[in-house]
Amino acid sequence: MTFTEASMDALRQSGDELADAVVATLFERGEVGKFNTLMRYVSTAGAPLPDGLPDVAREYLHTTGVPPSWVDWGEMEKARLFFLDNNVHISTALSFASMPACYVVPHVARLLSATHGLDYPSKRMAETGQFTVHLMRPDAFEAGGRFLPAAQKVRLLHASIRHHLQREDRWDTGTLGTPICQEDMIGGQMFFSLLVLDSLHRLGIHMSVEGAEAYFYAWRVVGAILGVDQDAVPKTLEEAREFLDLYMVRHMGPSEEGVHLTRQLIDLYEEVVPGTFFDPVVSALIRYLIGDTCADWLRVPRTTWDSVVKVVPGLLGVLETIEDRSPLGAWALDRLGHLTTVFELSSLTRGRVMHYAIPEELKKDFGVAGGVPRTQRWAPPAPTVAPR
Repeated sequence: MTFTEASMDALRQSGDELADAVVATLFERGEVGKFNTLMRYVSTAGAPLPDGLPDVAREYLHTTGVPPSWVDWGEMEKARLFFLDNNVHISTALSFASMPACYVVPHVARLLSATHGLDYPSKRMAETGQFTVHLMRPDAFEAGGRFLPAAQKVRLLHASIRHHLQREDRWDTGTLGTPICQEDMIGGQMFFSLLVLDSLHRLGIHMSVEGAEAYFYAWRVVGAILGVDQDAVPKTLEEAREFLDLYMVRHMGPSEEGVHLTRQLIDLYEEVVPGTFFDPVVSALIRYLIGDTCADWLRVPRTTWDSVVKVVPGLLGVLETIEDRSPLGAWALDRLGHLTTVFELSSLTRGRVMHYAIPEELKKDFGVAGGVPRTQRWAPPAPTVAPR
């Protein structure tokens, strides 16, 4: 698959036909409030849908309540084990690379500013963390699992944002395309998959080829469930590199919204880190993972820790070697990673379950674990020259 300016332009004109139709009908019939109220009681797959749910919503939930028929469950299990083996590193990459990468795309930063209160960045981070944890549970797609209902609600959330911005004439569709278009949805999928793998590699994490490919595959499945066009999405890591390189060249740059979101993100994690001595590590880690150009656009402060974080890959490499060679060391490090992830998520959620709902209005402001050695160590696909 080859991506060009023309093919990317076409993706900017497409949203999610199924979810968009559902949301439009709910607003037209004045049933959004009822839907949100009833859906608070739907949090696990296979649970009976509540009485009184609007017919169009009930049909949508039945239609989207199963994973794609083409899913390879062996690959999904490899992805889950990869996540368990690297959960703290993946959480770090999501927080300090994937989210800032979103902010360096000005129109995406503008969308996030319009839909998530700038004073409450923990909400979006908590939702992202909880969503990923739900995905990587053994029962993610089974009765009682929490991932599928969360994905169904996120898909409708995206559709509602498109509905508001277009209906209220708050989005320059002619210049920017459809809000949360197919190009941006695929770009987001790349931020949460390939960019995470890139960040783990930059941190010196030992990954097998099989584990990295399985993790990318799991996010392909997520994309399908969230309404991404499977005819357009990259199928391999090499295609993902080609898409992401072209996407970033087309769109990345500075913006005030990106700066503000980044400042809120830094403040949030400085609050999570105990004390104040290590606060500069947050900015230093972001700068290390996304590079100086993007960090400067986002006005990430330069600190005395910028040089210190460069030794992190070496330290992590030592820990990874211990993990590779010692079953006891692997167990201890995996357990520490799990506890760290749980602590981070609980700090963001304040112990609450995050609920996804259709906003009735927008802001007015505008490796495999288990003793398998990491042979055939993964290396990122080479950068591509973006076609013009």
